[in-house]
Amino acid sequence: MKKMMILFSLLSLFVVAQATKEITGTVYDETNVPIPGVSIVEKGTLNSVLTDMQGNYKINVVGNQSVLVFSFIGYENQEIAVEEKMQLVVHLIPDQVSMDEVVVVGYGVQKKQDVTGSVSTAIYGSRSKRQKQSALAGQTPGIRIRGNSSYQKAYCVPPCVPVNNEDYAGFSENKFLDPNENPLSTFSVDVDRASYTNIRRYINNGSLPPADAVRIEEMINYFTYDYDEPRDEHPFAIHHELATCAWNKEHYLMKVALQGKKIDREELPPSNLVFLLDVSGSMGAHNKLPLLKSALKLLVNELREEDKVSIVVYAGAAGVVLEPTSGNNKRKIVEALNQLSAGGSTAGGAGLRLAYKLAHENFVKDGNNRIVLATDGDFNVGISSNDEMEKLIEAERNKGIYITVAGFGMGNYKDSKMEIIADKGNGNYFYIDNIQEARKAMVEEFGGTLYTIAKDVKFQLEFNPALVAGYRLIGYENRLLAKEDFNNDKKDAGEIGSGHTVTALYEIIPVGAKDAVSYLPSVDELKYQPNKSKKERTKPSSKFSNELLTLKLRYKMPDADKSNLLVRTVNHKVKELSETSDDFRFASSVTAWGMLLRNSEYIEDVTYTDVIKWAKKARSNDEQGYRAEMIRLMESAQSMSSMLGVHVE
Repeated sequence: MKKMMILFSLLSLFVVAQATKEITGTVYDETNVPIPGVSIVEKGTLNSVLTDMQGNYKINVVGNQSVLVFSFIGYENQEIAVEEKMQLVVHLIPDQVSMDEVVVVGYGVQKKQDVTGSVSTAIYGSRSKRQKQSALAGQTPGIRIRGNSSYQKAYCVPPCVPVNNEDYAGFSENKFLDPNENPLSTFSVDVDRASYTNIRRYINNGSLPPADAVRIEEMINYFTYDYDEPRDEHPFAIHHELATCAWNKEHYLMKVALQGKKIDREELPPSNLVFLLDVSGSMGAHNKLPLLKSALKLLVNELREEDKVSIVVYAGAAGVVLEPTSGNNKRKIVEALNQLSAGGSTAGGAGLRLAYKLAHENFVKDGNNRIVLATDGDFNVGISSNDEMEKLIEAERNKGIYITVAGFGMGNYKDSKMEIIADKGNGNYFYIDNIQEARKAMVEEFGGTLYTIAKDVKFQLEFNPALVAGYRLIGYENRLLAKEDFNNDKKDAGEIGSGHTVTALYEIIPVGAKDAVSYLPSVDELKYQPNKSKKERTKPSSKFSNELLTLKLRYKMPDADKSNLLVRTVNHKVKELSETSDDFRFASSVTAWGMLLRNSEYIEDVTYTDVIKWAKKARSNDEQGYRAEMIRLMESAQSMSSMLGVHVE
């Protein structure tokens, strides 16, 4: 009898195994853009998977009677019977019900106001050649987007939604400098990543980003690199690499990088976090408040018993919806988040002041006291000017309360204000365009997002004119410092979090390069002081004849007022590009792509095909698939550029 039961059990298992089958497919949104992070559950079971970065999935189900439930924040759930199908391609529909909710919070009930729709625009920079090519391609000028400096024409790849009130601070890319006239290059580090994910959002929505939305340093620093951690008392290690420049064989490309020390979560100081959440009418879209709440739930899941969370919201007024609560009471925090919905105007100033008040009341000495601001950046009631916000945030920063900024949404996105808040508040700034990015920022990079290991970090490089005819820092345009700022400990600079990497690239024109004259125009001889001849200025000193440059770095520990100094020398030893690390070549490809998106004058003879090839050859260290995703974005941008009439072979 016992043998019969065993045989029957094995037969049952065999029948079930025979009935099991694999279902594959892709999940798209309503505009045919793949959606990563969609939850797919076999109904009535715990069997579930998520779509990957390309929206693809694979799930084994019991049999033809199974039903799959597809769900994603801001979209209607879909239930689809498997039946005889082996492949299911699904298009999710935005959940319109969530757009009509009212706000139910401590300060009253308000109807939802106007919600700005999605936008699809492409800025095509200032170079006349490419503007003419766009015109020849038959593109119709679309809407006009205002930056802080000027209006720029927008061209979009259909389908387009002609609504855009986004705001980006205008800037011009760094030029080549002559080390005889400007031997020192000084800048603050930057670990923000918002620009890359914002660019991704534009491309996934069918358009190229505005030129001023492309900050190359944030594109480079979005990715992780395989740098060695520090082995001494300093909180980070310095790395550098020098090779032939990929887009100009006469030039060099130098990488300067920092790897922050990784601190185990158990060793992190206790946190006093205040979530400052924008619940105004402009946050009603599915990729704003609903996504924001999902992102913060991921963060809450990482908190410990000794961590405290408070929640302040602002719309027509500001209010506290959660008093300080232990990270061990996750259910209470999540319930408070679940109650929030969008409506009203934007009392950003009142919200900031209330959040700082709550942070002071619960201040943790030697702890991590931080506001986490989540918004689309639309501050139109209360504090509205950048100057006024800067003064408030700087004063609170000096009292030990930092601020991290998470951006959401599109259409009326205020990038310029968000960046200022994070820069002045000793925090970092990231943009969340989907739940996968929320997981990256809130879970995978938890320590770097919330815990500062060094502040006021700044570089100063001195170039040897005997070997360097010209140099330019690529990116970091809004992080440049005066040479006197380097030794001034009162001058604010960037912060580095636990495990963060920072990478900067310099393009260098060596002495003797044929194109040096075209990049470094001459100036008249001086009248009131003696002029050295070119030969005298570039005559090498025997003592430093092989030194290309000297690299200096200053930083402060989080609780210190006095900086520490590190000095490194870079010798004139240039590798061939093929001899460099995969990280060096990948960062080079990211940089080149950023220059293409900005229509840089320094990358005239490089095409999308070139840049995509470079990225593919350097695609290693990619367990999470972020580098592969960037290549896909490059290919999409190439197609859109081709439609606009730009030479993209």
